[in-house]
Amino acid sequence: MNTTLQLSRLLFAAAMIALGVTGLVNGDLALAWQQIPVHYLPARTTIAYACALIELALGIGLLLKRTLPSTCRVLFPYMALWLVLLEVPGVALAPQDVGNWGSFGEIAIITAGAWCLFAGHSGIGGTRRLGFAAGPGGIRAARWLLVVALPMIGVEVIVDAVNAGNRVMQPWLQWWPSPMGWACLTGVGSIATCLALLFGVWPRLAAAVEAAMLGAITVAYWAPDLYTGRTATTALIISFLITASVWLVADTYRNVPWFARGRPVWNT
Repeated sequence: MNTTLQLSRLLFAAAMIALGVTGLVNGDLALAWQQIPVHYLPARTTIAYACALIELALGIGLLLKRTLPSTCRVLFPYMALWLVLLEVPGVALAPQDVGNWGSFGEIAIITAGAWCLFAGHSGIGGTRRLGFAAGPGGIRAARWLLVVALPMIGVEVIVDAVNAGNRVMQPWLQWWPSPMGWACLTGVGSIATCLALLFGVWPRLAAAVEAAMLGAITVAYWAPDLYTGRTATTALIISFLITASVWLVADTYRNVPWFARGRPVWNT
């Protein structure tokens, strides 16, 4: 188990800490990303504070060698529950809504990142009982989850761009030629990354470029809007968390040459 603090884990931990702090300050969940499907849920505020404390503790735990294994054992189930309990109902109730699929894809990517941490740092290893979730089997499964999730966010971006036209960009980015075209290009990029990972065409490079693209979007699209308050702040944190998660998956290819070919995701 390599406990060296990689930049991808540092960014993931920082985003989790920021998400926890934001939850404690606002006394609420992370807007659309933690939308509870049951309206007027009793003790909603208590649940929000509990989630914020968990996220804060998980973020801190990822930074320390001593707490890293136990943190990863909690982080992955926590994110899996977040995905299943908060995102699956929206898709099931309105499967025709592209936004629901995009939201599912975003949390699925974060779950893939958490799965990589669990597979590599939980200390469980690829035992017969947990071979699908830990060790090499867990890494392979996390890559599969990323492959499934990337087209969801890619298609959502393209649909939103087409619907919004050249108004899809934030006001400070309107000077770009054809904002809709650039937005669609990022969506196509996510789909292309999915295909590259699926068929083993430069997978390490594809995942790294996807992480870099998402990071650039996070900084350019959300950072200048922070002064507007909670929505932009939460969006920035979640976007950084998604970026870090793709980066964590990209790090699982660190022993693969940048221009390696012929290693599809089911054979890695």
